[in-house]
Amino acid sequence: MSSTQRDVDHALAYPEPPASPLWHRAGAKARPITPAGQRRNRELLVLAQKHPTQPRSPRSTKPRAEAR
Repeated sequence: MSSTQRDVDHALAYPEPPASPLWHRAGAKARPITPAGQRRNRELLVLAQKHPTQPRSPRSTKPRAEAR
């Protein structure tokens, strides 16, 4: 696909506004995860990978009033 002068993305024509100061939270930082927490997360991940979730049953195509 060749690029022409008309292919310019006009959303990129103006500079991005500066980030809002509200996006920067001043306060307590998140606590680092403990080795016990890391081990627990690894165990849960292994369990989730061994046992895939059950597929959802397909929805009925009948309206609710008729399904009863």
